[in-house]
Amino acid sequence: MDEPEYQIEVRNLWKVFGVRPERALDPSQASWSRAKIREDLDLTVALRNVSFEVKRSEVFVVMGLSGCGKSTLVRCLIRLIEASKGQVYFEGEDIRTYSSKQLMHFRRSKVAMVFQHYALLPHRRVIDNVAYGLEIRGMGKEARHRAASDAIEAVGLKGWEDGYPREMSGGMQQRVGLARALAVNPDVLLMDEPFGGLDPLIRREMQDELISLQLNLHKTIVFITHDLDEALKIGDRIAIMRDGEIVQEGSPEEIVTLPNDQYVAEFVRDISKAKVIRAKTFMQEPNAVVYERQGPRAALYTMDSHGLDAVFLIARDFTLRGILTKEQARLVESQQNESLDGARITPALTTGPEAYIEEIIPLAARSEYPIAVVGDNGSLLGEIHRGNLLAGIADSS
Repeated sequence: MDEPEYQIEVRNLWKVFGVRPERALDPSQASWSRAKIREDLDLTVALRNVSFEVKRSEVFVVMGLSGCGKSTLVRCLIRLIEASKGQVYFEGEDIRTYSSKQLMHFRRSKVAMVFQHYALLPHRRVIDNVAYGLEIRGMGKEARHRAASDAIEAVGLKGWEDGYPREMSGGMQQRVGLARALAVNPDVLLMDEPFGGLDPLIRREMQDELISLQLNLHKTIVFITHDLDEALKIGDRIAIMRDGEIVQEGSPEEIVTLPNDQYVAEFVRDISKAKVIRAKTFMQEPNAVVYERQGPRAALYTMDSHGLDAVFLIARDFTLRGILTKEQARLVESQQNESLDGARITPALTTGPEAYIEEIIPLAARSEYPIAVVGDNGSLLGEIHRGNLLAGIADSS
């Protein structure tokens, strides 16, 4: 059986707090504003008709100001809070239909949650805190300690297995909380403002740690934050919430460069476009390339016909070898070589398609030639000129 395209699907989710919440769901009241429902019905709409999907191995960030409903949303995903209406699908199954036994199994085997407040057990050693979820499952001590040790090492706390929470800084305690979630090897991590209580420097370190872990673990992550910089840094996609609704969803680049409305525009106003626009967005097809199998005369003809003094040279395995200048091609011609295999070349400065403008600007400052955008296999995907770089920022401002 094929896996569903999305690991998590949320459909038309509502959460209304108060007596007889179904009153707010009646078609005659459902379109009322949050304020009117609160004033006339004495009900609080925490979530209003929320829908989104999360792909496997994706980091999906939900962000918004305090009171927008984001923490309520993440709790509804595992029924720590029961939604008033709607569906929550994990791998195609609506967990809102689960029995108590099914829900308990789901929480213990499929998902793990990391909160802002670490909730560590102060009388337990680090290794026993990390192994706690496995202990609840009934796993033997030796096996759960082995799994806990691996998780402790993964978050950079090797050597602290026998320590106690009171001996650790806030950042270290948060690493223990993350290790505890990882130890049960969940399919999905739900993270509710996990770094919100940390000092800015420690917070950045924890963000970097999460990004590094994700490169190896490929977990599906739903991450809750009020910090736009944090959302842009770690999110593959971002949903911005306001008054219980998702007002915009998209990639970090889409959120910053194409805000849906004034509310989102105000959110992203002070964000540097250079931090979110990637090379693939503004690279262009190479003006011309030459191949090693071609002779120097063919290379010179290509440069002359395109009005160029240098071109990218492609190796016989179709990877980028470097930059060939007219002077270098003429030298090969004078040596009466029939190919460019042994040509002396100029190294090309390269970047990947996912690199941000701010990473490419220093390269452009160092090179008189275009920056080569290459794929993982070393193939040439495109080129970036200094003019493109400036336009990439200006066009999105």
